[in-house]
Amino acid sequence: MIAAGPSSRVFLVSGATDMRKGFDGLAGLVRTRLGEEPLSGHLFVFANANRTRLKILFWDGSGLWVCSKRLKRGRFNWPSAEVDGSAGLSGKIRLSSAELSMRLGGLDFSRSQKRNWWRTEEC
Repeated sequence: MIAAGPSSRVFLVSGATDMRKGFDGLAGLVRTRLGEEPLSGHLFVFANANRTRLKILFWDGSGLWVCSKRLKRGRFNWPSAEVDGSAGLSGKIRLSSAELSMRLGGLDFSRSQKRNWWRTEEC
């Protein structure tokens, strides 16, 4: 089981990802598209074009985990592809573990608003 606590970093990859990719393919995307290290212990969340499947890549200290979910009905609420003008690559969106749980639970973020309150900056 992946335990994402309040200090865990969660990176949601905007746009579509080929769900045929496994450990090495997703780790390569993390390195090339996101500029992050897949062995960092952060969670990297990918979705397919139809937004009906997702995969999470996670390093637990001894090996990589790839967890996947396929919806029977409906779609995940997912941001559209954010394109970097110079490289033409999909972007990453940083979420808290609570936001990931809510998104996986089916909440629609277009109808909600995050309250501004003081938080310490995460490293």
